[in-house]
Amino acid sequence: MLNEILLGSSVATLSGLIGFFISKKISNANFDIYVDKAKAKASAIESEAQLLLQKSNLKAQEIELEALKQYESAKERAKADLFAREDDVIRKEQNFKRYKQNEEKNLHEERVALKAKKIDLERNEKSLNLLKKRYEEKLEDVLHAIEHSAGMTQAEAQKVLLEKVEEKSRSEIAHIVRRYENEAKNEAKKRANYILAQATSRFAGEFASERLTNTIHLENDELKGRIIGKEGRNIKTLETLLGVDIIIDDTPNAILVSSFNLYRRAIATKTLQLLIEDGRIQPARIEEIFEKVSDEFEASILSEGEEIVARLEIGVMHPELMKLIGRLRYRASYGQNALAHTLEVAHLAGIMAAEMGGDVALAKRAGLLHDIGKALTHEHEGNHVDLGAQICNRYNEHSVVINAIYAHHGYEDIHSIECGAVCAADALSAARPGARREVLESFLKRVTEIEEIASEHNGVKQAYAINAGREVRVIVNATLVNDDESILLAREIAKEIEEKVQYPGEIKVSVIRESRAVEFAR
Repeated sequence: MLNEILLGSSVATLSGLIGFFISKKISNANFDIYVDKAKAKASAIESEAQLLLQKSNLKAQEIELEALKQYESAKERAKADLFAREDDVIRKEQNFKRYKQNEEKNLHEERVALKAKKIDLERNEKSLNLLKKRYEEKLEDVLHAIEHSAGMTQAEAQKVLLEKVEEKSRSEIAHIVRRYENEAKNEAKKRANYILAQATSRFAGEFASERLTNTIHLENDELKGRIIGKEGRNIKTLETLLGVDIIIDDTPNAILVSSFNLYRRAIATKTLQLLIEDGRIQPARIEEIFEKVSDEFEASILSEGEEIVARLEIGVMHPELMKLIGRLRYRASYGQNALAHTLEVAHLAGIMAAEMGGDVALAKRAGLLHDIGKALTHEHEGNHVDLGAQICNRYNEHSVVINAIYAHHGYEDIHSIECGAVCAADALSAARPGARREVLESFLKRVTEIEEIASEHNGVKQAYAINAGREVRVIVNATLVNDDESILLAREIAKEIEEKVQYPGEIKVSVIRESRAVEFAR
């Protein structure tokens, strides 16, 4: 039994060894086949790479030949162009040499001719001097003969003759002088009337139409309550911030904005219109809209000034002057809009200067700037003449412009045609029927003076005259003025207004002191 088991194990072991060697042999045979295939593929790839390399070299050689060909072609063209330019330069040099030789020849001939003429002139001058000397000698002989026969010297005879001629001609001379003086006066008067007629007929301005109130239309009367706000908070903020008087009465679908200051009233009107369109009427929103509108107005007045200067064609002007020109739209003089008056004067002065042979552009420029100081009178001390001259001198304006600023109010004499045209145009613009209203101007002066008196006191931030000048609202700094001091301040302002301002009725002085506490939640 054991033998059979051993025999079976031996057979199994022998069979396994035989199978192992057989499988190893087969594996070695397959590996050789794979190696041969890989070598064949590598050989094919190498052959293909060699072929591609040869093609690339051929292509590179072709590109190089083409580039060399183009280079040679460009080189030949450049050489040909250079040779052509050299030939052209040589040809021009030759032409110039021939021209120079001809010019030198002509100059030489002219010099010879001039020299000959000079010799002839010198010879003729000597002959004339000799003849003149002989003539004077003969004249002396004749005069001596006449003096001897008449018994008078030459000077005595000349004096008697002149006296007789003057005596005989005196009346005729006086008549001629009077006649020409009258003709000159009549002609000057006709000419002046013609110039004024031409100027006034070619430019017609509007009548004064300044008002002290603006009307804002509402979609419904419910908006009035929103404008007033809870406990009057909104309308108080509006009047304090805008510096105007807002009148809300029984007029259906309308409120009034009242202020003598045109610029302030225009900003207030625009602010209210935007607030009504927006619908959110509250103190914070009011301040936001007011700042936005103020910035827009500042930009718009500069734009309007630039447009006016460009339209008049008067040259370059400093931006600050153009900004002041735009600001004139919100100033008035005797009820006449300052910008309308300024444009009218500029056009009239240009027309008159053209008729008199002056500089039209300079006359227009002087007319446009003659009242520029009125744009500064609300913020600076002094009259508009001195303020206008100072600002124009600061920005190097023409001397004619400075002369026109002073001369149109008689501060200086007129030194030029352009200045005379500006002064005449200023008088024409102011003298038109309905152009100005004295009552409105005196009212504006009174209201301005009231605001200035209130603003000059310590601790005052802002002062607004409202209710047609019958009330002045004074905003003070709460940190500098306490409640007791505000009462004294109101009394002092009222006393000073009584002493310095002439007015009918009474003026109410309201001193407003408020403090704000601001904090942010983050």
